[in-house]
Amino acid sequence: MPELPEIETIKRELAKALVDKTIKQVKTTWPKMVLPLSPQTFAEKLVGQKIKSVERRAKMLFIHFNNDTLLAIHLKMTGQLIYQRSQGLIVGGHPQKNGLVNLPNNYTRAIFTFTDGSVLYFNDLRKFGWLKHLPHTDLHLLTARSGVEPLTRDFSLALFKSLLTRYPKRPIKTFLLDQTLIAGLGNIYVDEACFLSHILPTRLTNSLSEKEITNLHKNIISVLKLSIQKKGTSTRNYVRADGQPGGFVPHLMVYGRAKLPCKICRTPIAKIRFHGRGTHFCRKCQK
Repeated sequence: MPELPEIETIKRELAKALVDKTIKQVKTTWPKMVLPLSPQTFAEKLVGQKIKSVERRAKMLFIHFNNDTLLAIHLKMTGQLIYQRSQGLIVGGHPQKNGLVNLPNNYTRAIFTFTDGSVLYFNDLRKFGWLKHLPHTDLHLLTARSGVEPLTRDFSLALFKSLLTRYPKRPIKTFLLDQTLIAGLGNIYVDEACFLSHILPTRLTNSLSEKEITNLHKNIISVLKLSIQKKGTSTRNYVRADGQPGGFVPHLMVYGRAKLPCKICRTPIAKIRFHGRGTHFCRKCQK
């Protein structure tokens, strides 16, 4: 699943392409994707709408229209957005093998055609992604359970400490992956932030010292900012919205580097299954 930097990258690049476009036609081939609306009602609500802006909250994208409604998009595990225009393709999300061939294809679940002839496809191999049309005033229904955005002023050191205090017996990785506490963090950047802070992700939150808490807070912010600057991570199958691999891979310290030497101490990077998630760390650098 793309994490905060990947979704932010998609948002920024699609905004350049989609703003001021008007939807001419909508077709969905997987009705469950647009529930609770029917495919016909979903299309009726979107046809004729002009795109005002594209925004991100947590791991969701929001396309805002001039009539004060919006389209919410969640890529989930295998969702992929493909914008096709005369100059070529813009691709963001989880590319599938042959997913860009003969569009629309077997992976295509929704098609948005614009009045200028360009097309936005939503491809999804496992069909977990979803699309929701709703009034702008109902946006809170989708974001109410999302935690603080880690790249905003709201994510202060004081708030971070207070959240840790509320959950003293949680493993730090489980705590950081809780989307109701901090929005947008996932496996990649939790493992990276823990490494940069010299903290084993399996430790309990109440074992962290004041210095470790301060360093972890700082490194969560810095690793996210650097990844956005580099346009995301291409680990496994992620590509950014212009179709190129994410540029953060050379900066990864532990994630996806199991058995490779640590870039700091040369100890082989360990990978374990922890609470159902692949977890990467250095046994020497992290305590």
